[in-house]
Amino acid sequence: MSEGPALFAVLRQSATPNAAQAIERFVKDAPDGDLNRINVLALAARIGMDEERLIAAFLHAARIGVFELSWNILCPGCGGVLDASATLKSFNRDEYACGLCAAGYEPTLDEMVEVTFTVSPRVRRIAAHDPHRLPIWEYCRQIFWSSGVDLPADFESIIEGITLDSIELPAGEKAIMSLQLPAEFLIVFDPVTHGTQFLDVKGEPTRERQALTLVFNKVKAPTGKMELRPGPLRIALENRTDGRVLPAIWIAGDKLHDVLGRRKPFLTAKRLLTNQTFRDIYRTDTLDVDQRLKITSLTFLFTDLKGSTALYERVGDLVAFDMVRAHFRVLS
Repeated sequence: MSEGPALFAVLRQSATPNAAQAIERFVKDAPDGDLNRINVLALAARIGMDEERLIAAFLHAARIGVFELSWNILCPGCGGVLDASATLKSFNRDEYACGLCAAGYEPTLDEMVEVTFTVSPRVRRIAAHDPHRLPIWEYCRQIFWSSGVDLPADFESIIEGITLDSIELPAGEKAIMSLQLPAEFLIVFDPVTHGTQFLDVKGEPTRERQALTLVFNKVKAPTGKMELRPGPLRIALENRTDGRVLPAIWIAGDKLHDVLGRRKPFLTAKRLLTNQTFRDIYRTDTLDVDQRLKITSLTFLFTDLKGSTALYERVGDLVAFDMVRAHFRVLS
């Protein structure tokens, strides 16, 4: 039985009434895909609510168990999620590599770390709670790409139109793909392991069968580039992971770049760390001194009460201190 009614009753005591009601309606009525890695800024725009008020409500909801909060390291190139964790403290690498973009990036809090919310199975079970069962394109949409990628409504038909072939390969299994290569730049990509193979197909067509072997494992995502000629290709695939992989062969043309280039605002780690509600209820989930995460822009505000020394002497310590506290409340 769902714990939702009891949890929402608690939420109504801590969040503003309209925000709590909006979240309850959303969790009840939204399709499964909308309740995984929720982009709070996009939701605020959709329902016409103040962003800060909705962020605060989601934080309270996550605290009591309505949502699971996730910190995600993003690729600034393709918008893929390179790493995800329930705590910011787990990110301590100098660089995160994206196989699809064949590039490495130094993580920054205001550009590469997003914060999303997924409804808890205690409240409502959704398909993304079992990601290994999602169809390939839903896996790409809900698990690989971040909430900041603005995928079009017809995303599935677009991606199918640029896909030469795809396969679901269970753990420990092998398979063969046979296809006819066009004179295009192609990408063999698995969104589960992020394994990538680039195929630069050019030159005179050939009738001889060309061969390629790809092994997927969790030790290191395979990445490479090969030059091939238009014509038949036999790809031997082997899955050495303990879960399924979903390799597909994409034509890396304008249509793919158009899909990957669409962006929308998302809740960044920097914005959340400077949010007062977060600071009040998640005091321990902050940056460690030695964490390898940078901030590219930050504003400091310094204030001074003019004549504060004379104020204390004129009205007394207690009255003056109350005025100072009122000053800080205005700033907050």
